[in-house]
Amino acid sequence: MQALVIVAHGSHLNPDSSAPTYDHADTIRDVDAFDEVRTGFWKEEPSIREVLRTVESDEVYVVPLFVSEGYFTEQVIPRELRLDGWNVSDWESDGLSASHVTLTADDVPEKRVHYCGPVGTHEAMTDVIVRRAESVTGDPNVGGGFGLAVVGHGTERNENSAKAIEYHADRIREKGRFDEVQALYMDEEPEVDDVTDFFESDDIVVVPLFIADGFHTQEDIPEDMGLTDDYRMGYDVPAAVDGHDIWYAGAVGTEGLMADVVLERAADAGADIGDTLEVVRERTRKTPQAGD
Repeated sequence: MQALVIVAHGSHLNPDSSAPTYDHADTIRDVDAFDEVRTGFWKEEPSIREVLRTVESDEVYVVPLFVSEGYFTEQVIPRELRLDGWNVSDWESDGLSASHVTLTADDVPEKRVHYCGPVGTHEAMTDVIVRRAESVTGDPNVGGGFGLAVVGHGTERNENSAKAIEYHADRIREKGRFDEVQALYMDEEPEVDDVTDFFESDDIVVVPLFIADGFHTQEDIPEDMGLTDDYRMGYDVPAAVDGHDIWYAGAVGTEGLMADVVLERAADAGADIGDTLEVVRERTRKTPQAGD
């Protein structure tokens, strides 16, 4: 038997924080890719510390629903899972290339735990960002005449924080689908506050590389970009700002296709998922109309 465990941050303050994790777990559960699908959280129940005890399977694939490699994926999650012999050097990563490492856990030594890199650095996340642009505009062919801003938190304390943003912006730029592609940040230059300064395109799609909608994506970014003076009053999609139409997509992690990235991570670590990748892609292929 094989199990999938999706681990995420969660929040004691924001009840919506865990919603994407549960949604993607349900999607994967529905396609019968694994005998068991479990979720675990740092700030909610069930906790990461206890989740392995709830699993019966002897092969367990743990996928972190995080954007970048860093403190949580390298320290908190391995510690809470009690991974025996964990060493971040086992990933042999440059901040983008963490794949997986197979270990045991002190609590459940009879199980093999395949600990995977975060979803945010997987190449499949590029497609989710593009899908997010399709969803917010209601156009499966969106690209020509549009600019695309991929937005991250950014921090000088962790250089890996910006790497995932730059990585996906570069990959999308190389495809040539959008007229302009720019990586922007909340806490470092270039800042999302000045989004219209970085684009000539009349239409700009803004996709935050965040797992869940919360304080930053629902309050800070819309106000910083000038979509609204008060997030509680809402804003238009698209919203007119400095002569541009801003199509603000909200957190990329809420896109249904994220389940594909979770499956990709587990498959890369050796999980037998059959044709479920194709099934998930088909189920999430329909592009909703803007405003739905």
